[in-house]
Amino acid sequence: MSNAQPNIERWPRAALEGDVARLFAAAGLAEPKAGSVARPLVLADMMGHTTHGLALAPGYVDALESGDMACDGEPEVISDRGACVAWKGHRLPGAWLIERGIDLALERIAIHGVFTLTIAGSHHTGALATYLPRLTERGLLPILSCSGPAAAGVAPFGGTRSLFTPNPIAAGIPTTGDPVLLDISASITTNNRAKQLAKAGQRFPAAWALDAAGHPTDDPAAAVSGGGSLLPIGGLDHGHKGYGLALLVEALTQVLSGLGRNTHPRGTLMNVFLQVIDPDAFGGRSAFEAESTWLAEACRKNPPRPGVEKVRVPGEHAMSQQRAAQAQGVPLSRTIADALAACMAERGIVRTTA
Repeated sequence: MSNAQPNIERWPRAALEGDVARLFAAAGLAEPKAGSVARPLVLADMMGHTTHGLALAPGYVDALESGDMACDGEPEVISDRGACVAWKGHRLPGAWLIERGIDLALERIAIHGVFTLTIAGSHHTGALATYLPRLTERGLLPILSCSGPAAAGVAPFGGTRSLFTPNPIAAGIPTTGDPVLLDISASITTNNRAKQLAKAGQRFPAAWALDAAGHPTDDPAAAVSGGGSLLPIGGLDHGHKGYGLALLVEALTQVLSGLGRNTHPRGTLMNVFLQVIDPDAFGGRSAFEAESTWLAEACRKNPPRPGVEKVRVPGEHAMSQQRAAQAQGVPLSRTIADALAACMAERGIVRTTA
């Protein structure tokens, strides 16, 4: 099914999720894991996070078939103190592990008020924002972060050698309406976005990277394959702030979990930090939502500066896009749709979303 936009196809959500789950199953991933991995990839495209949506599916298939992503197994419990749990992920799909972690949080949050989980050594997680609504719709405040202890792409502020991954951190703030959904990286942009631009021969809109000698550049290839690095949030001017955020994320996801860069891990690994907070354990949910709703509305009512139509809160555009995609179909660029269709055809899967 397509719409009038050039180079965009729109596919029904349920059928698309089913097709992608069958693709992962064909690569060796058993249910319910296959469905758990398909759902956030589709939701990422619905929200507009196209770098972390179905563009990743062919790479996930390759990882499953090569054994880089584990097809079966369970997380290993390192520690369980009720409100605090630590797992080893053993390269299992990050999406499935996070879904399992949320399941556990929902079981225990009424008892403990705050639940915290670390996962050491999962596989790729996708877009963190996609996991938040399941918790915010229950009036809970989640904080979710991840980093890759075996990868790098961002130098510490003032340095030239890549040390960190973009180190995203996400949070969901419930209100009486749509939640505020924050999903930001400690770097100006992500490795995936840089790779996409470099492959297309395009540039960053500004000097978002350093070349190998430490000079600022708008060339994504300098960061992807030229020995350079992405700049932290704040760039050359205030990059110490993004640097500090990157250190915090590394501490939560790696230092706290016990699997960090100091152990020199290899391959595709992600460490995850998940914390879920129940407002009822503090000032009360009704008071929380009264304040959070007022705050979100105060932001929206703030007079916009010249050239800005209106002030939005984080996640507002993503939620609007998600509703449109639910009604009209999931938008996929022709490039992503063709790559997904080819991947399915190679494994004998007939598409049900055309």
